[in-house]
Amino acid sequence: MKARRVVVVALAASGASACLWAASIDRLDVSRVRDHYSLVADAHLAATPESIYAVLTDYDDNRFGRISSIYKESRYLDPDTDGTPLVFTRTEGCVAWHCMKFDRVERLETHKPNWIKSSVLPERSDFKYSTSEWMLEPDGAGGTNLTYKLEMEPDFWIPPLIGPWRLKRTLADGAPRAVRRIENLARQLEGLPIDPTVPPPGKASR
Repeated sequence: MKARRVVVVALAASGASACLWAASIDRLDVSRVRDHYSLVADAHLAATPESIYAVLTDYDDNRFGRISSIYKESRYLDPDTDGTPLVFTRTEGCVAWHCMKFDRVERLETHKPNWIKSSVLPERSDFKYSTSEWMLEPDGAGGTNLTYKLEMEPDFWIPPLIGPWRLKRTLADGAPRAVRRIENLARQLEGLPIDPTVPPPGKASR
């Protein structure tokens, strides 16, 4: 992918350490139709689908906070009536001057190690509708091509000036760091070297 080559060249030109495993986002699209938001992202990670799957399904003890500091709580709940796992997350974040906090209870459907889907329960969440889907495909060289899709309709007011372009800017700033953290966490599970330049989640680095 052209975008991936650009990332590698930029790292080399800046004198960065040889992080040939650095994750890259090849596509990030955000759109809105009325109150319905959609996001699609394609990325490549130098870790196996099995280890990435393990990271993305580890909700216990707020382990999602290792991916981004917007996660203040994450944990498994008692299963739904049909036995489907339920997960809880509480997130906080700011876009421009407007800060938001919201809870989400979701059904978690999986097909290990290639597919993860979560669907919000509106009666227990701050969303009228929300689904997210992770698709993990091996690249044939020990890495993973990842596609992430999000559809949501919040059950809270968003100021009109916070449109898709501002949301996309916020995601564009935070998404690469989150993807690189996922990659590092997955590589740790595999006992492989990690990228030491990836900052941990914190106030200055979400």
